[in-house]
Amino acid sequence: MKQTIQHGLDMPTAKRVTERAFAEYQKRYPEYHPSLCWVTDQQADVAFNAKGVKLGGTMALAPGSIALELDVPFLFRPFQKKALDIIDREVRVWLEKARTGEI
Repeated sequence: MKQTIQHGLDMPTAKRVTERAFAEYQKRYPEYHPSLCWVTDQQADVAFNAKGVKLGGTMALAPGSIALELDVPFLFRPFQKKALDIIDREVRVWLEKARTGEI
C-alpha cells in the first residue's frame, strides 16, 4: 500500500519534517519498535514490529511529496492502513510546523 503526502517545501526541510514526524511516532508507539534508516538522501527504510512480526517499507522524498509504502503479510493488512494513517497524520503536523516557521 502506498500513500503520498503533498508539500511545498524544499528537500532538506522535507527530510527534517520526515525525521521529526517519525521521531514523534517512535515516542508515541514504542511498543511497535519503529525504526527509520536513511539509505540515500531521499529514501529511508522503515520497520515496525506488530505481534512479533516485522513489517517493513520505505519513505521516499521527491520534490513536492513524501511517499510512504509498507509491505506486510496478508494477516497484518489492517495494521498496515492504521500505521500509514498514523504516520501520515504525524507528517502533516510537522509539515504545518515547517510552513509556520517552527522548524
